[in-house]
Amino acid sequence: MELRPTDFMILDRLREGRNVGANLALELDRNRGYVNNQLSKLASLELVRRVGPSENGGLYELTEKGDLAVTYQNRYKDDSVDFESLLDEKLTTTRNVEPTVEAAEE
Repeated sequence: MELRPTDFMILDRLREGRNVGANLALELDRNRGYVNNQLSKLASLELVRRVGPSENGGLYELTEKGDLAVTYQNRYKDDSVDFESLLDEKLTTTRNVEPTVEAAEE
């Protein structure tokens, strides 16, 4: 998984809520085409997802994995850490920690 500083900026901005590439480009002072390309890349990595009534609408939101990427971005440049594996491990741990009400009552 190769991420650039702008990718983390996009992910961080999406923590504030859903947004479209044009707005993100303006807010981050980046080229609109570049931001749209990065959003597609981030979607393929399952860090963001396209939402809305139209598949071509361009509205994106952060995924749980994307939120974890922002949380652990300081570990990204650590050569001893496989960042994608770290995210997958944290994602699995997060999902397994939240017991259902029924399980907690047993």
